[in-house]
Amino acid sequence: MLKKFFPVLLAVAMIGCNGHKAPQADSQDSTETKEEIPIEQLFLPDTAYASVEAVKFIVEDEDSVACPLRDLDDRYEHVNGIFVFRKNLRRDASFGGRVKGTPSEVEIAWEFTTAYDTSHTRFGTWGGGSGWTGQPLYAHWTDEQMAQFKKQSPGLTPDFGEEEIIVGSLCGKGYFINYQTGKASREPLDLGNVIKGTVSLDPEYYNLYVGQGVPRQAGPFGHQAFDLLKHERTFFFGPDPKAWRGWNAFDSNAIVAGGYLFWCGENGSVYKYERRQGSLRRVSVMRYRVGGMAPGIESSLCVYRNYGYFSDNKGNVICLNLNTMRPVWYYNNHDDSDGTMVCREEGGTPYLYTACEVDKQGDSGLCHFIKLNGLNGERIWEQQIPCRRINLPGKTLDGGMYASPLIGGGDCSEMIFANICRNGAAKSAGELTAFSTKDGKILYTVPYGQFAWSSPIPFYNEKNELFIFAGDASGIIRIIRGKTGEVVCQKVVGYNFESSPIAIGNTAVVGCRGNKIYKFVIK
Repeated sequence: MLKKFFPVLLAVAMIGCNGHKAPQADSQDSTETKEEIPIEQLFLPDTAYASVEAVKFIVEDEDSVACPLRDLDDRYEHVNGIFVFRKNLRRDASFGGRVKGTPSEVEIAWEFTTAYDTSHTRFGTWGGGSGWTGQPLYAHWTDEQMAQFKKQSPGLTPDFGEEEIIVGSLCGKGYFINYQTGKASREPLDLGNVIKGTVSLDPEYYNLYVGQGVPRQAGPFGHQAFDLLKHERTFFFGPDPKAWRGWNAFDSNAIVAGGYLFWCGENGSVYKYERRQGSLRRVSVMRYRVGGMAPGIESSLCVYRNYGYFSDNKGNVICLNLNTMRPVWYYNNHDDSDGTMVCREEGGTPYLYTACEVDKQGDSGLCHFIKLNGLNGERIWEQQIPCRRINLPGKTLDGGMYASPLIGGGDCSEMIFANICRNGAAKSAGELTAFSTKDGKILYTVPYGQFAWSSPIPFYNEKNELFIFAGDASGIIRIIRGKTGEVVCQKVVGYNFESSPIAIGNTAVVGCRGNKIYKFVIK
């Protein structure tokens, strides 16, 4: 019998595709009988606004019947850890970072060394460590889960422990690290190719989902699943012969919503999968073009109820009905948009925050930072920030926003923060920019010495004051007071922090270009 390892508290229980029943809570989890609202009444409308006329799409269904979401529960809220990029469906989680008073020091607790790959690809040599987005995962296993791993998994090392960091590396390996000691907790997995994006842990199965970023050699190139009980790859798909775009990279982070796995690809496709232990079965796929071209999706799907949101490298922002896989609305945000958007419900309405880069505009242009109504795609406000693109020998650095924005809480609940690459359009190459969520007004900027692709994360003290942890491409870690922009402390580590960090208590874990993964302690 397949063992699911986290109880999921669902509002309803439905029969899904092929008669698979949605997971149900144990009977002891509820002592009262409450009237259940049919899930159909909770779904957002199955409609298409006029803006969708710009999108030419097809939906390929593997089943003859529709496969609606089985529930609207965020399974990631029930796991003991950080299993997905930015932790939850809306990609807006606070991570739970806590500090005392005003931080004054950042110390290195440990550093883990990855392999370094010197092989040449058509896009250069990638080395090791982690790149963009490269966020680590964190799992705090129960005694029961520990016992199951020790009984079944052949990959454990003597340093396997209840707290585990999991990260994909540019060297093509997947690493497992004891959070307490910084030593390898399992043997590394061979992920086949360069891994740039963030890997995902399934919230109900012992599955690890990994998208490949750059092919190192001739052979399969796509996305895959690993069974952690067997410590081996058990699913692989790619390249997709039906894709409308030929580039089969998957930097986008896979996410589970309503019982299904959703995965966006740089081949112009969005995939919907049925999951089982160690396996995936495709239910449907949506393929699309805008302006006659099939764009690539590097951003990760952001989910609110049965709507999923993503942007692509042509600046298209699309809302997808995850039940039908059909677009609901479309918005044109001008240029390449790789950063994953965030969603926050305000007054009962979901709002999206995202921004574009300066790429298709040429060597100079505008980063359009926007707030959209998630129900219909209406623009609430827009802030235009001049940025530049830098052309270096063998490399181009686009301006604008690569990171995911950070929605403020505590004493900054009406603020949102983003790392913006100015690249010569301002005195600083990069900046942390604080916006008002009400009208988009820029409240302040914090200058960096270099560009920053890493997504900022929050820490709160006992007064609920927000402090922002942010890294940049010059290897500097900063702790910034969210309310004012004051840099309260910083540390020079010496490497490029493209990857996004996670917060665990008063610590942050993040990798960098080169061959290092770090655990920092904030004091």
